[in-house]
Amino acid sequence: MDTIETIKLTFFQECEEQLAELESGLLAMNEGAADSETVNAVFRAVHSIKGGAGAFKLDDLVRFAHIFETTLDQIRIGQLPPSPEVMKVVLRTADVLADLVAAAREGDRLDEAKWLPALEECRALSDASHDAIELADFQPVRVSFDDIDAPVAPARPPRVFTIYFKPKRELYANANESVLLLRELARLGEMTVACDASALPLLGELDADGAYFAWTVELVTTRDEAEIREVFEFVEGDCDLTIEGAAIPAPAPSDVAALIRRVQAEMGAESRAPAFVQRPAPVHANAPLKLVADAAPSEGRSAAPPAKADIAKNEIAPPAATIRVEFDRVDRLINLVGELVINQAMLSQRIIEAGFANGSAVTVGLDELEQLTREIQESVMAIRAQPVKSLFQRMSRIVREVADATGKSARLKTEGESTEIDKTVVERLADPLTHLIRNAIDHGLEAPHSRAAAGKLSEGIVRLSAAHRSGRVIIEVADDGAGIDRARVRDVAIGKGLIPADAQLTDAEIDNLIFLPGFSTVSELSNISGRGVGMDVVKRSIQALGGRISIASRPGKGSTFTMSLPLTLAVLDGMVVSTSGQTLVVPLTAIVETLRPKSGDVHALGSGADVLAIRGSFVPLIDVGRALGFRTVPADPLTSVVILIETEGRARNALLVDTIQDQRQVVIKSLEANYCHVPDIAAATILGDGRVALILDVDALVARSRGDVAPADLPFAEAG
Repeated sequence: MDTIETIKLTFFQECEEQLAELESGLLAMNEGAADSETVNAVFRAVHSIKGGAGAFKLDDLVRFAHIFETTLDQIRIGQLPPSPEVMKVVLRTADVLADLVAAAREGDRLDEAKWLPALEECRALSDASHDAIELADFQPVRVSFDDIDAPVAPARPPRVFTIYFKPKRELYANANESVLLLRELARLGEMTVACDASALPLLGELDADGAYFAWTVELVTTRDEAEIREVFEFVEGDCDLTIEGAAIPAPAPSDVAALIRRVQAEMGAESRAPAFVQRPAPVHANAPLKLVADAAPSEGRSAAPPAKADIAKNEIAPPAATIRVEFDRVDRLINLVGELVINQAMLSQRIIEAGFANGSAVTVGLDELEQLTREIQESVMAIRAQPVKSLFQRMSRIVREVADATGKSARLKTEGESTEIDKTVVERLADPLTHLIRNAIDHGLEAPHSRAAAGKLSEGIVRLSAAHRSGRVIIEVADDGAGIDRARVRDVAIGKGLIPADAQLTDAEIDNLIFLPGFSTVSELSNISGRGVGMDVVKRSIQALGGRISIASRPGKGSTFTMSLPLTLAVLDGMVVSTSGQTLVVPLTAIVETLRPKSGDVHALGSGADVLAIRGSFVPLIDVGRALGFRTVPADPLTSVVILIETEGRARNALLVDTIQDQRQVVIKSLEANYCHVPDIAAATILGDGRVALILDVDALVARSRGDVAPADLPFAEAG
């Protein structure tokens, strides 16, 4: 890959970060948090994308981002209020901007019919032309002495910078504007501007695409030159720019007093004993600016110490340094650590077989190696873990698009965005979540008039949440719609021959019918649903990740789809057990305790079913060897070991195994990818002696032993 392509790849990687920042900021603004910091962050994201796109001559992206930037700037300076109607247009514009970036990354051009309407809508919103330079934005400077008695202690001594800025025609050709650059400078300190129009030709000689103005700026600021140059980051090659800085000499007390008296006389202010001097006002388009006073205590009066908030602000630690690493390199490192764990286990097995005594130098060294291996593994897994925030943000667009397509009003509310999960899991969750979100709006939420008749707000709510629980990640998609119409679901299932007409089903079993392949209650096909394949994608994806999905629905209140997923697809802590000569691994996160039952603890319940009495309650006892088909004769509980587990639904069950071998960390190997799906088995691993051991899916095993249909094993389709 040549240098240009490498730089371009970096630009698109940064675009992903900027688009995530943009989406986050816009969602916050849509919720009412339109503070200056949030709006500025949104503006900077679009400005950065436009600047980089201009460097690579991505004209469509530059043109679109320029109009979008203009609209955001009007929101930033208070000319355009971030009302719900405005934010609806802005959010839709951000979606199209993401499409343009994606097309540019693939080397394609997005069809104009897909982005020009959004461009015109955004242009109409701001009433701006991408070819216009609003010189009228510069308003007369107004001076305010309202805060003259409120001293401000600068973090470092101010300096005065003289900046000469002369745009070239390329600057305007790339859709940049001088006024926006000057406005950004004004945010750094106190600024005075002089415009040099001497190069402006007569009207008959004027080139509409030319650049004739130059600006000389005097900026008084506590910022350094690097921060000033950041303002011109994307236009330095398209303009003549010089920046010179110098310290500000302290005026003599007599000069200060004379200057104050003169300014007060000109302003008609009453004479008083001031403590500070006001410098010339900074230029800020379309808004009056207050002047920042220099700390210059008068005689007999000491400057007030800075407030605690100011001290804390000045002492904020810089952001942690980061590096950009290709995911393939991290993935290879994960695989190598997995192999290290396997080899460490094999080494432990060899030392045990060699008969080394506990406490010997070899076993002590082995224990240290095991601890070091675990720390390396945890550190590497932390590198690959990432918050689900970026995934959740992508769902906001799905909600907007489906709501518009169905004529419904919907809002996405998210919780637990900081929950971390393996990057591979995050990437493979995108499709399942997309189907669930579309399903929630299309089939879950009612039309506005139906919601009003039911006493609900016209705007439906879809909640997307994530949380860590018992060593797994729980992700829920919930809506406040009408819930599942069980009578209709049953009739459709009978009509399609999916269940017998005389089948006796519980509410939960009827709900699970929507998981059957080809199931849909929609009579007409649409772009959203009706084909009965959407949720089948969800099932396959979740199952491939070693996860499960369940449904809870209340008529008139809505439905909740709950996905339980492993934190990582690489390693887990497990208990190695034996049953009927087979070696299995039980995930440690599901285990509550282990025990040996006593006579009288085990009671028969019905035909072939046993329960275990423990601490005043009874829990089902599952013979693992018999349940998996390893043997046909029941094991003797009194000579076996019981493992008390807690399933996802917080129900407790007891697993009966022959012996417990060890507790260790194992490397997960997918059966789906290397063999096929095996009921009640989540994955496999390689033990220290080289044997393959199966990792139990305890929830699926418990569900099947109860006679339930385990959600993870149930093929299902789109609820229609």
